[in-house]
Amino acid sequence: MASAAKRAKMASGEGAMAAFLAWAEREGIWISPKVCVSREGTVADYGLLAREDLEADEVLFTVPRTVLLSQHTSPLAPLLQKEHASLNSPSGWVPLLLSLLHESTAPHSRWAPYLSLWPGFSSLDLPMFWSREEQKQLLQGTGVPEAVEKDLASIQEEFSSVVLPFMKAHPDLFNPKVHNLELYKRLVAFVMAYSFQELLDEEEEEEGKPSPLVMVPLADLLNHVANHNANLEFSPEHLQMVATRTIPKGQEVFNTYGKLSNWQLLHMYGFAEPYPGNTNDAADIPMLTLLQAALEGAKTEEERKLTLEQWAYLCGLEMVGEEGAFVIGWEGVLTEEELYVSLKVLTMSAEEFRALKESGAEPCEGAGASLLPKAALPALAPPWKRLLSNAALLTLEAYGSDLKAEEEVLQQAQAYAQLSPWERHALQVRYGKKKILHQLLQLLSG
Repeated sequence: MASAAKRAKMASGEGAMAAFLAWAEREGIWISPKVCVSREGTVADYGLLAREDLEADEVLFTVPRTVLLSQHTSPLAPLLQKEHASLNSPSGWVPLLLSLLHESTAPHSRWAPYLSLWPGFSSLDLPMFWSREEQKQLLQGTGVPEAVEKDLASIQEEFSSVVLPFMKAHPDLFNPKVHNLELYKRLVAFVMAYSFQELLDEEEEEEGKPSPLVMVPLADLLNHVANHNANLEFSPEHLQMVATRTIPKGQEVFNTYGKLSNWQLLHMYGFAEPYPGNTNDAADIPMLTLLQAALEGAKTEEERKLTLEQWAYLCGLEMVGEEGAFVIGWEGVLTEEELYVSLKVLTMSAEEFRALKESGAEPCEGAGASLLPKAALPALAPPWKRLLSNAALLTLEAYGSDLKAEEEVLQQAQAYAQLSPWERHALQVRYGKKKILHQLLQLLSG
């Protein structure tokens, strides 16, 4: 969920919003008189504004659980429960999506005033709706095109193998000509961008149950920034938005969608937070890029063979994988153990590697709790620094765009304003990732 730093928002007019607010009141949603939904003074489209000074821990609005739209509150709930075994899928979203397919096209749906804020869900503008050419041009090297490709393949498979058979078995509820793949894809984007994850109790977590997704009217209108000032709290009877600190009159109320990097925000919500606002931003060094750097550093065929043996060993430890990445944040390495072990093993001599395998010891044994704190990066052993630096440089090369040129655009307000929203968001994603990688290189050069 999202801000100019914000996900793509609804294309509703004032009439639709007025109808929604009237519906919300009828349904028992309480809104503090100290806040209001507004288009003025918000980062983009609608948001929540403080009409008066707000104190920390002050409740801003309350949403009864009976108003949530989910697989358990939908009129289809008994049927979905009865046939739940046939609705299993890797995403776990099918029951909610079937509920949305039905409610979004039902003329007398209880949630019609809520869903009408997104007419046809055509205003959703996540990268999954960009062309391949646009994705490649704007997001090369960021990991977003690859994530989108997986999403689209999963959506197609889920729809054809799970959703379509269910709809065909219930022609009284669904019409495949109306409830088609395109609508399903847009509803997947809607769930990605606007749903909330229900919290589980300890017993449910221990049982490994997936956290269910729910649609929370009103709460999903709030925008996101990393430095947020409100948070959604769950209780058995209701959900409520609570201020986490004082909010002066006239300021926007921001929720949080989690500690997400800009590429994750763009992928799931359709926006990126302008640099340097997103303190949760991160850069990924693909694990295979570290292998590439190690292989390029091998001087002989024997060294190359050793590197491949070391990589196979790391794969066996599940420290690395073909689709994995080492994540670097502003404050240091976020995947500490994986990167520490990989650097240690890939820089071992043949004798050291043989001794490690024969000992059966853990590669990070005795390293301490914090394996790669930011302050320790300049003091890494030269082979470690060289390998990691080369991997960072290879990652930067994959972007196919220059940091300095992007910096110049960001510094020229007129040039930046002429970019399309897609171009601005993509630029923020690329720039933030590159800045983090350049910071890493600077630390490693010390």
